[in-house]
Amino acid sequence: MALSIGIVGLPNVGKSTLFNALTKAQNAESANYPFCTIEPNKATVPVPDKRIETLTEIANPQRTLHATVDFIDIAGLVRGASQGEGLGNQFLGNIREAAAILQVVRCFDDENITHVDGSVNPIRDIETIETELLLADVQSVEKRHDKLVRSTRGNKAMIPVVNGIKELLDHLNEGNPASTFAKRDSDVLADQLKELSLLTDKKIIYCANVDEDGLAEDNEHVNKLREFAASRGCQLVKICAKVEEELQGLEDEEAQELLESYGINESGLVQVIQTSYKTLGLICYFTVGVKEVRAWTIVDGYTAPQAAGVIHTDFERGFIRAEVIAYDAFVENKTEAACRAIGALRSEGKEYIVKDGDVVHFLFNV
Repeated sequence: MALSIGIVGLPNVGKSTLFNALTKAQNAESANYPFCTIEPNKATVPVPDKRIETLTEIANPQRTLHATVDFIDIAGLVRGASQGEGLGNQFLGNIREAAAILQVVRCFDDENITHVDGSVNPIRDIETIETELLLADVQSVEKRHDKLVRSTRGNKAMIPVVNGIKELLDHLNEGNPASTFAKRDSDVLADQLKELSLLTDKKIIYCANVDEDGLAEDNEHVNKLREFAASRGCQLVKICAKVEEELQGLEDEEAQELLESYGINESGLVQVIQTSYKTLGLICYFTVGVKEVRAWTIVDGYTAPQAAGVIHTDFERGFIRAEVIAYDAFVENKTEAACRAIGALRSEGKEYIVKDGDVVHFLFNV
């Protein structure tokens, strides 16, 4: 299961700087003028997880594969983007690919860095972006409604779908995001909403980009943004994109010393990924062998067959059972055989809910 995060925000808020820092890829031009990011920049980043490093030390496999996150850096939005202003709608398809949206908001004052609206105001910036996302969704749902009306005329079975889409359109036109639509989880609209992949139906993480002074203590901009995020039930991550860039190329010990000098313990990458997993309800389990140690991302609550299906659909179809060892038990006993000998290896069936950190071996019919 690939986790994809779309990085969005107004021009010059630090999106591309953050992207460069998070991915250690300096191919997203960072310049002090709007629209320097024309095409979306994509990069796949391994998920930092000390558990997989520990499992690698124990198993000494031929290779280790971390879970990964795809970051997509998208051109800056401006007021009127849904109507073609700035770069217009070309960002939309790329945002729709993402599982969640990381909305970068500038939370520092610097007269040397231009703000597209002339001043720093996090809440105004968010409202600008989210209004454009909402208007884009209205256009998408209007087109879908018109298409359904034309193509299904006379088909009584489609009447509930057409009516549901019309209700959704009315909901959006009233200024409400798709995520608050009462019937968003109904069976009638499930296929339509999956195809539409509406922007305002995605989870949002707010990312406060501060200067060095704002890392240790929240400034006024961050306080306002934190209060706003809480009112929306959304997570907030505070980072300094400039410091994240400074971390690149440093050894682990040096990087930790730099972070601690600013009064923080974790890099922006770790914070963003951990928050993304929490927001999307994701966990990891592990497969361990002499050939490979690997982390697999699944939705929290997946049954053993569903978790097996992330490796290959044949594993889910032919699932027989799962041999499961808790992470701590595996680390303590070092091998599957040792865990089996003391009863730490459990044989689980189709109803088992895979836990975060489980070390799992699946048995299945081809």
